[in-house]
Amino acid sequence: MFTGIVEEVGVVRSFVEGDLTIQARLVLEGAKLGDSITVNGACLTVTALHPDAFTVHTVPETLRRTNLSELKPGDPVNLERALAVGDRMGGHIVQGHIEGTAEVVSYTPDGADGLTARFRAPKALMRYIVPKGFIAVDGASLTVVDCADDSFTVTLIPFTREHTNLAAHSPGGRVNLETDIIARYVERLREP
Repeated sequence: MFTGIVEEVGVVRSFVEGDLTIQARLVLEGAKLGDSITVNGACLTVTALHPDAFTVHTVPETLRRTNLSELKPGDPVNLERALAVGDRMGGHIVQGHIEGTAEVVSYTPDGADGLTARFRAPKALMRYIVPKGFIAVDGASLTVVDCADDSFTVTLIPFTREHTNLAAHSPGGRVNLETDIIARYVERLREP
């Protein structure tokens, strides 16, 4: 389980035959083989540790559902270690199970230091996205400002822009999405 509070932005070192190696610092502290680390919100298992990097292996299902297949050396990625028992939960319940991707539509300045980001998402996911609810975008826990039929907006505060890769995406780029697991369970339980 994760919180959606990005711990650091790592840098892709290489991506060869499913093995993704990421240069990092903070998430390596105490890391062991088999640990879970989210990369742009996707929960992945550490398969190798290096002095200043770690490697995870990706499988076709992960690559189909996420933006990870588009990564190349030098790209920034959001990283978070799994939540430890007893830690504060500053974001929301995030599993690291990406449901799909959204397209970056636009970034619009909002006041002196706000930035409104609009994302176009599949209708199948929009049903779980509500104003003032939460969404994990590339693994970052964010509050939804508003929704349309096929898109939603969030506000990126200066801290979020400085400590995630979210403002680095260009319009037309893809981001990973994870919606509220509780809403999905409630919907499933209501089915006949």
